Amino acid sequence: MMMKTTTTILFTILCVSLFQFTASAQKQEVLLIGTFHFANPNLDAIKTERFDVLAAKPQQELENIAEKIKAFNPDQIFVEWPENKQAGLDSLYQMYKAGTYNQYVNTKYQHTKQFASFKEDETFQLAFRAGKKANLKTIYGIDYNIDMPFDTVMNAIQSAKQTQLKNEIDSVIQTNGATTNHKRKTMGLTDLILDLNTEASRNQNAGFYLQSINRAGSRENFAGAYSVSEWYRRNLYMYALVQKITQPADKRIVILLGAGHISLIKQFIALENRFKIVELKDIL
Repeated sequence: MMMKTTTTILFTILCVSLFQFTASAQKQEVLLIGTFHFANPNLDAIKTERFDVLAAKPQQELENIAEKIKAFNPDQIFVEWPENKQAGLDSLYQMYKAGTYNQYVNTKYQHTKQFASFKEDETFQLAFRAGKKANLKTIYGIDYNIDMPFDTVMNAIQSAKQTQLKNEIDSVIQTNGATTNHKRKTMGLTDLILDLNTEASRNQNAGFYLQSINRAGSRENFAGAYSVSEWYRRNLYMYALVQKITQPADKRIVILLGAGHISLIKQFIALENRFKIVELKDIL
C-alpha cells in the first residue's frame, strides 16, 4: 500500500513538472526593442540633440537590425503609434511595401512640421523596414496618449516649496541630457539602441518617475503621484492592446517603443508569465 501511494505521488509530481515544462516551452516569444525617438520631437523634459538616422552608416545599421528581426520571424510588430489612428498607419505601410512611401511623403509633407517625423521616425525607419522584410500584412499602433503636463508637476513642487526635489529633478534632466548628447556624438546607432536596452538604462527610465516625480506636491496635493499613475495607465493600455491583438497561433512578436515604455512593459510581462522575453542583444 505504501509503495502504491509513493508511486502515485511521484507520478503526480512528474505530471505537474511536465505540465510546467510544456507551458514554459510553449510561451510566445516577445522581442523587446526600446529606442530613442529618431525624429527627435523633444516632447520630453530631457532635451536632446538630433541623431541623423538618414546618414549612410545608420541606414546600413538599420538594414542589419531589420534583417535580424526578419530572422526572428515575427508574427506581429507593435509600435508607438496612436491606436485610434490605425487606418492611417495601415495606409502608410501599404505604400511603404509598394515602394511609393517616400514619394508620397515628399509630395504631401515636405513643407510641413511633420516632414521629419514621416522620414525619420523609428516606426517607418525600422518597424516598416522589418515588417516588409518579414512579409507582415500589418504593423500595429498601440500608443494611448494621455495628458501628463510637466508644468503642473513643477508648479506643485514650487507651491510646496520642495526646493531640494526641484534641484534633484533639474540635476537629473541636465545630467541625462548631457550624457545622451555625448553618446549620440560618439556611438553608432546599433550601440545607442543596445545601450538603451540594458537593465541599467531601463531602471533609470522607470525609476525617475517613482524616485522624483511621485514625491511632487504638498501632503494634500498629489500632482506628482497622479502624473506617475497616468504614465503607468498609458503603458498598461498599450500592453492591453498587445494582449488583445496577439493570437494563440502567434509564436513570436516584436514590441518597438520608446525605451521608457519598454521598462514597464517588461515588468508587466514578468507578472503575467505569458511571454518569453527575447532581448535585442540576443538576436544581433
